[in-house]
Amino acid sequence: MATITAPTSEKAAPPGILTHPATRKLLALAALAAVLVPLAVTQWGGATWPSALTVDVSEPLGRASDWIIDNRDSHPLFLYFFGHVSNIVVVAVRAVYLALLAVGWAGVTAIGALVAWRVAGVKLAAGTAAAFLACGLLGMWVPTMQTLALMVVAVLASVGVGALLGLAAGLSDRMDRVLRPVLDTMQVLPAFAYLLPVVLVFGIGVPAAVLATVVYAAPPMARLTSLGLRGADREVLEAVESLGTTARQRLLTARIPLARKELLLGVNQTIMMALSMAVIASVIGAGGLGDRVYQALASVDVGAALAAGIPIVLLAVVLDRVTGAAGERLGESGKSPVTWLYALVVAAAVALAGRLAGFLDWPDGWDLNIAEPVNRAVDWMTAHLYSGVPVVGGTADWAAHFTSWILNPLRDGLQWLPWWSVLLIVAALAWLIGTWRTALTAVLAMAAIGVLGVWDPSLDTLSQVLAAVAVTLVVGFATGIAAARGDRFERLLRPVLDVFQTMPQFVYLIPVVALFGVGRAPAVAAAVVYALPAVVRITAQGLRQVDPAAMESARSLGATSGQQLRQVQLPLARPALLLAVNQGVVLVLAVVIIGGLVGGGALGYQVVFGLAQGDLATGLVAGAAIVCLGLMLDRVTQPTERRTTKKGA
Repeated sequence: MATITAPTSEKAAPPGILTHPATRKLLALAALAAVLVPLAVTQWGGATWPSALTVDVSEPLGRASDWIIDNRDSHPLFLYFFGHVSNIVVVAVRAVYLALLAVGWAGVTAIGALVAWRVAGVKLAAGTAAAFLACGLLGMWVPTMQTLALMVVAVLASVGVGALLGLAAGLSDRMDRVLRPVLDTMQVLPAFAYLLPVVLVFGIGVPAAVLATVVYAAPPMARLTSLGLRGADREVLEAVESLGTTARQRLLTARIPLARKELLLGVNQTIMMALSMAVIASVIGAGGLGDRVYQALASVDVGAALAAGIPIVLLAVVLDRVTGAAGERLGESGKSPVTWLYALVVAAAVALAGRLAGFLDWPDGWDLNIAEPVNRAVDWMTAHLYSGVPVVGGTADWAAHFTSWILNPLRDGLQWLPWWSVLLIVAALAWLIGTWRTALTAVLAMAAIGVLGVWDPSLDTLSQVLAAVAVTLVVGFATGIAAARGDRFERLLRPVLDVFQTMPQFVYLIPVVALFGVGRAPAVAAAVVYALPAVVRITAQGLRQVDPAAMESARSLGATSGQQLRQVQLPLARPALLLAVNQGVVLVLAVVIIGGLVGGGALGYQVVFGLAQGDLATGLVAGAAIVCLGLMLDRVTQPTERRTTKKGA
């Protein structure tokens, strides 16, 4: 075939490679390193981070923690502010929980089904009813109501806080400039990083869990509210302004109504993130379904973990479908508002009938015990599939080989590298893909990890992230290419990706523990499965959105299918592929940290240890290192095009 690349000009030969921006950046970095590295080696030689550059913050953090614990019941700040906030949260969650119990299982199921029917139709109503009944049949009705009560309060608070921040950012350029980097950073941090600061102030319990959930779930609402307000049709706004309306009237009658789709999408994202965080917050006393999973994983009881994990997945799918359908059908001519009244009356009648008939508590005799058969299946797998399977070995063998052949050499290699060379590599990668400000931010974040004194555990975590990202990208790019080039495969894959993308991070630990046991390899496997759907979807979308004219030109020149992919689709889809890499890294880091619960070690283990032992200083230092690691990885993989798009959004 004839080549479809543009012919190179001979006049460009003299400047050669030296004029390439990447080469100039590397030369500038090399010149800077030639000056700084000898000084650093002379002063602080050795491979690991020098102790002279380490600041021991555990002692002041320990003193601060002790002071807070000693003064929590007497200091005015706690008595008149944090204490009231805590009491309000406890009362609100308790009130919602008691209301759900008072309505009874029949009433809750009927109300859920009627809301789903009103919003999304009969099929989703039947699915919602089946999901609630399944929660009861699995013996998880009370934990499900506890999780729902916590979620209702957290989602209401998150939507309120996020909408206020979004209004401020959407109406003020200055606030937008202030909030944008904060929201950007918050959205790349692993969920575990949010737990420790609230535990330090509020202690272990429901208030800390709710407030951590609010902080974690509010950013999407704020970002989408701001985006909706700023994206309002200017012609409509000018028409409203020409009528002599005030700024408040324009906001209420034009901007907010025009931003309804973005606001509903924000509510959807907030609900999904709140569910994910409410489950993870079980490690700080949130209770509910997450606590059942956490306790089961701690005792490696896969059957009990699965019995609690299934309701979490069902809740996630139902909430995502109902809120998603509400957004899609916004503005359509549908049922009269009076049908809401009929639905409310029917739900109240069902709840009253259930109460009069004594159907408040889920009947004990209706429970299905799946934990025992699941544990028997796991025992059979342990005996027959873990090791010694002819030809292929066993799952435990695979995990052991992955640990000894991939994870250990990668971790040892990173820890063998001199600390200054790690900083140089970080600077080079961040500068090549971004600007010098990106490189400076990434290097400072990495250096902060060393200053905190957790250099080696952080490199251990980094090695797991790199291994998981490599597997995720190989599998994700291959699957995404296949989905982009085959409509039938894409249709088969879409519902699977939809379900996987709605599942909270915590749930992914259950199957990997059943298959591989505990350790670093299972944590990496969970991270791969969690990040894979996003990478596949972004890759497929990027390849499908390549300019059809370019594809047609390649075909007219006789390019084969493989040549079209290599020479046209992949180069033109580069921004989407870089975004897939960035999202893959961020999602992998989130689950690798949670992997500390199943033997993943490193920073995740230190956070869990700090929470379990009440050693908040250790947990806070590890949490700060996780924040720095997440910031560094995001900056190193965040393409310049994405930052440009954000600024212009």
